Amino acid sequence: MEFFDTLIAVLDSTVRLSVPLLLAALAGLYSERSGVFDIGLEGKMLAGAFAAGAAAAVTASAWIGLAAAVVVSVFFALVHGFASITHRGNQIVSGVAINFIAAGSTIILGQAWFSQGGRTPLLGAEGRFNAIHLPFADAVRDVPIIGPIYAELISGHSLLVYVAFLLVPFTWWVMFRTRFGLRLRAVGENPAAVDTAGISVGWLRYRAVMCTGILTGLAGTYLALAQNAGFVKDMTAGRGFIALAALIFAKWKPVPVMFACLLFGFLDAFAIRIQGTPLPLIGRVPVQFMQALPYILTVILLAGFIGKAVPPRAGGTPYVKER
Repeated sequence: MEFFDTLIAVLDSTVRLSVPLLLAALAGLYSERSGVFDIGLEGKMLAGAFAAGAAAAVTASAWIGLAAAVVVSVFFALVHGFASITHRGNQIVSGVAINFIAAGSTIILGQAWFSQGGRTPLLGAEGRFNAIHLPFADAVRDVPIIGPIYAELISGHSLLVYVAFLLVPFTWWVMFRTRFGLRLRAVGENPAAVDTAGISVGWLRYRAVMCTGILTGLAGTYLALAQNAGFVKDMTAGRGFIALAALIFAKWKPVPVMFACLLFGFLDAFAIRIQGTPLPLIGRVPVQFMQALPYILTVILLAGFIGKAVPPRAGGTPYVKER
């Protein structure tokens, strides 16, 4: 029974840790399916987290923090779109620039506004998205197997956790069952054919990067207002790049993206769980190695287990209309 309780605890941590990865990976899915590579997911998440933490600290409202995060992330997404779609700039350079700008500006603004070393003030319950307890969770908690699964693994998460997992079937429906999704996938494969059909390639791609901004804003909000009680500098800690890895690992498909993010979340949760625990024949593993383990395994998985991942054919290439 102790093993089962430990397993539930690890899986519960897996769900919580995978949510920002899932939201960021779905964000990248919209952008990259349209042919716009976005290495700036990390920067948009970080900017959204800072906006959420700052707005919630000033207004004591989690919803205002969420709105601020979405607005700021969409702004950065539009900057990326302006550089790479309108001016046909290098998409990788634009994304890297956004990462640098977000990393620097959040620390500078945080110190200037709150004088707490680049972080925002700690938030109370009213400024955060708190856990939601589903009906009958307490009543069935003591029921063997089913009780802990429902009461601890399914219930007890914040609203953004449920939204993140509901966005997976919604994204699948948008991509594969709507006209917008069909056109989005087409513009990522053959923008000239879409243009010939009288559809604006630029406007489609702008809508895709706006969807990216909205979802990275949600991811940043989750980090600042659900997983933590405020913004801490560099709190994304490379999650945007792991989300990109998950997106490649899942070959740009929504449902495999979810499972890839859960896998990376499990690796992170497992590494946290066994920190400081002596292992057979090895002994106590350094904390620094356990913290690096999820990133090491991410590289190993990408290098050896996904086979050939073929991105959208027009990805990373600015579209120049033929005259």
